[in-house]
Formats: sequence, structure tokens, C-alpha cells
Amino acid sequence: MKKLFLIFLLALVGTSLLALPLKVAFIYVGPVGNAGWTYAHNLGKLYVQKVFGDKIQTTYIASVPEGAPAVSALKSLASHGYNLIFTTSFSYMDSTARVAKMFPKVIFENCSGYLTAPNMGDYFGRIYQSEFLTGLIAGATTKSGKIGYVAAFPTPEVVRGINAFTIGVRMTNPRATVHVVWVDSWYNPPAEKEAALSLINAGADVIKSETDSAAPIQAAEENHVYAIGYNTDMKKFAPNYYLTSATFNWGAFYEKEIKSVMNGTWKPRKFWGGLDTGIVDIAPMTNLVPPQTKKLVEAVKEELMTHNFHVFDGPIYNQNGKLIVPSGKTLSDKDLLSMNWFVQGVVGKIPK
Repeated sequence: MKKLFLIFLLALVGTSLLALPLKVAFIYVGPVGNAGWTYAHNLGKLYVQKVFGDKIQTTYIASVPEGAPAVSALKSLASHGYNLIFTTSFSYMDSTARVAKMFPKVIFENCSGYLTAPNMGDYFGRIYQSEFLTGLIAGATTKSGKIGYVAAFPTPEVVRGINAFTIGVRMTNPRATVHVVWVDSWYNPPAEKEAALSLINAGADVIKSETDSAAPIQAAEENHVYAIGYNTDMKKFAPNYYLTSATFNWGAFYEKEIKSVMNGTWKPRKFWGGLDTGIVDIAPMTNLVPPQTKKLVEAVKEELMTHNFHVFDGPIYNQNGKLIVPSGKTLSDKDLLSMNWFVQGVVGKIPK
């Protein structure tokens, strides 16, 4: 009778009895620091630590190179009993898929990739929606009509963000242009600052950052130019010229995934959440943004959240003036995920 009761009890509570405390690990592409991509992911880690308390045990490994070092780090974490591992960069996708096959009982999640497996999901946020909203602000703010954009790599993700930002800019200032400088790095503060300075020297009076450090924002502050950040709220780096940032809230996603692992409902999926999921947003707009612009941004944000409006609704023209998205049409997710062309209003080229 006692044996039957024990079997019934185990069946009733499922795997959650065996999973507590759930061991959760994060692999970061850069240092945690106090701004940027990795800092945003670590804020998510700290958030779930607070939410779940002693029900979870967390750790992280920072500045892990892609390839063999990532495989080694993943194997070490899985071998040491970590049940759920988040790899927070597209560059870790192949390594994550490889190690997931070796440890079928461990759950893996890769950020911004596209591969899935029975024990591997992928996740990202529609940050282009946030970038579009910051574009509305930049277009309404610029006096010179020249806006500088410090960009990392020419991936579809980055190109999509530049285009969304420019569409926003042109909605509030149809004659404004967005000038792109590539730094070929996610995190390289000196190169990021140099890129921002080159844009400022060329006449840009608003600097938009899309890289991982606050260096472009600091360059804008030092040169009395308006600044828009990326990943997290970067106001402290440009207290006098900061407008807002396009931000991630990874904690909202991590909390749901951890809960699903705990209650045994986790399934691999391709998650690409927008403003309506809370995973992306914009930081509080400062007093440098006029009240009428704030009202516009909030109104358009509501339309995006309710899916009554889409950033890439037509008509949309490319740099050469060719109609790409006709009126009444919207770019599909497939097209967005493979975007390799610039919209009208962008000044710059996409390197091959």
C-alpha cells in the first residue's frame, strides 16, 4: 500500500518534485558591465532569482567565445547538473544544438537563433518595434535632418532595426536621413565612440546606438548631441542629451520558461515576442521629448501592441526608390528574418 501511494504521489507531482531547486545557467557573449546586451540579460537573471528565490539556483559564464570554447562551457554546465541553459547570442546557436544532442535530458534555449530540437528552443524580441518608436522621436528632434546610426554587424537583425528606425524617423520628418557607420563588432567601446564621433563631425545632431556599450551615447553627451540608446535605459551616460532607448526585458521571458520547466509543460518553440509580450519596450522618454511627441509615441505603441498597425506596412521603398512593399501589404516574418536591403532614407551600404 505504501509503495502504491508513493507511485501515485510521484505521478501527481510529476517532474517538478525532482527539479527543485532548478539549476539555471546563462552563457554571455560579453562582460556583464553596466549597460548593453549582456547587462540586459543579466538583469533578467537577477529578476528570476528574486521571483523564484530558493526554488532555483543560477549561475553564468561571461565573455565566452563562439565555437569550441562555447561547446566546452555548455558541456561543463550540463555535466554539473544544470537543468536549463540559456545561451544568449546567435553566435552560440550551432554549439548549443551540438551539445543539446549530447544531453537530451537538459533543456537549452538559444537567443536570436533559428535552430530547435526536442530539448532546444530559440527566443528573441521584436526590438525593431521599439527602434521604430525611437525613430519617431529622433525625426521629431533633429534640426539638421541628419541622424547618425552606430551599427554592429550587417545581419538581418541589425538591418531590420535600421530600417524600422528610419521608417519612424521619416514619419515625423520625411526629409530626414539616417547615416549608418558599421563597427563590425557587438562590443568595442573605442570603435563605437569613433563611429559616433565621425557621424557627429559629419553633421548628425542625433546619435542612435545599436551596439552593446554606452560609448556612442557618451560621445553624443560630450559633443552636445542628442542620444538614443539600445538594450537598456542609458540615461545615466548622457544626462543632458538623452532621449530614450530601445530596451529588452528578458526577465519576462525567463520567468515563463522557468515556470514551464518546473511544471513539466515546457516544449521547444520559436519565440519572437513584441511589445505586447513585454519582452521589448522603450525606456521612459526624458523631458527633452516634447509632450506632443510623447503622445504620438504612446498612441502608435498602443496600435502596435494591439496589432492594428505594423512597422513594415506598405508602401515601402528601398534606397533606390523602388517599391518593395505595396500599399495594403505587410512584410512577412520570413522576409523580416532575411532582410538584406535598406529602406528609403538610409545613407550607407550593407557590406557583403
